[in-house]
Amino acid sequence: MAVIKPFKGMRYNTTKAGEISTLCCPPYDIISEQQRLDYISQNQYNVIRLELPKEGENPYSNASDILNMWKERGVLIYEGKPAIYIYEEEFTAYGERKSIKGIIARVQLEEFSKGIILPHEFTLSKAKEDRFNLIKYTNCNFSQIYALYMDESHTTLKTIDEQSSCRSALEFTDNDNLTHRLWIVTDEDVIAKFELDFSDRKLYIADGHHRYETALNYRNYCRENGISKQGDAQDFQMIYLVDMEHPGLVVFPTHRLVRNLPCFDKQKVLDECQKYFEITEYHETENMESELSKLYDERKKAFGFYCGNREWYLLVLKNINIMSKMLPQFSIPSQQLDVTVLHTLVLEKILGIDKENIAAQINLTYTKFFDEAISSVDSEEFQCAFVLNPTRVTEIRDVAAAGEKMPQKSTYFYPKMITGMVMNDLGME
Repeated sequence: MAVIKPFKGMRYNTTKAGEISTLCCPPYDIISEQQRLDYISQNQYNVIRLELPKEGENPYSNASDILNMWKERGVLIYEGKPAIYIYEEEFTAYGERKSIKGIIARVQLEEFSKGIILPHEFTLSKAKEDRFNLIKYTNCNFSQIYALYMDESHTTLKTIDEQSSCRSALEFTDNDNLTHRLWIVTDEDVIAKFELDFSDRKLYIADGHHRYETALNYRNYCRENGISKQGDAQDFQMIYLVDMEHPGLVVFPTHRLVRNLPCFDKQKVLDECQKYFEITEYHETENMESELSKLYDERKKAFGFYCGNREWYLLVLKNINIMSKMLPQFSIPSQQLDVTVLHTLVLEKILGIDKENIAAQINLTYTKFFDEAISSVDSEEFQCAFVLNPTRVTEIRDVAAAGEKMPQKSTYFYPKMITGMVMNDLGME
């Protein structure tokens, strides 16, 4: 099953680089160009220059040059001993202050077909090309993939809590009121316990599908070109591992926004929806999330359909059995996902937005923010919005275990991990 091991993490020497809060950044794929420039202006050593390079004729080559320069200057240094890192994020969600804690380790890469590390979402080739070029030039992981594991007795989490009962080695609170903490575990007995814990476990990728597939491609590239052999560091990827039942695990819904459909007709959509859904009309959007939440607790398949003017329609699926007739080739967990119901019955069948259109985001885009979904329709930037409930973690597990994948943007794990507290140089054994 899953093979994990410690590594000599590459970290900032804050005496030369500055405060850790000025050196880290959010995930590269949620950073605007202006934000990228702002991070650099705040501190020239910010990790964004490595994780999201834009400078020079060949940004990836430039990132490699910067990385080597920072190592030569002592801005980036290595852990003295192989370590497993405990990482905690404290955050606010649904009006409550929460925290989530897991470990960062090198994890042996496995093809999905082996059933040891399992995906749950489809990926896009353009994003994988970008990440491949970056790792090819730098031979580094600057950010972690996020994966879940099952541990009914929570033995690993108990060890994590024991090892993080002392003061953290690094801690800061960012502009989004997220507090990040890092502990460094070098005790060989504790590391051996972690390794043994995972020897009979599967891992479920929560976030970072593009980077995982890129890591597999890079491993194969290195072997084929004589850069590495089996068992070398290129066979491993830096992954953040979290208990699937951790009380701080939060998944936000990702709402769908529809634009530029020719001859869009709200009433026609509603008439067609009557075949599959019970429909209730409301005249204020303030109760939409609460109404959907009630139905979520009842395990009903329900969506908010909004076309503007504060009016919205609650769509509640009449009979889940329709999905087995529509998608007999898929497992029951895949058939019964909220996003599958919406995509199959409404987006594809009624609105005519097929899978290729969805993948290219021609008529469809996404937001995790309810207020943005509503305001985007009110501003007439979009024709309508479909507001969803979140995907359950158990649904993610069951779909992945069935060897299937969810539609893109089915999940939004919150919060995202910070980039820059610890990095994985594949040239360092």
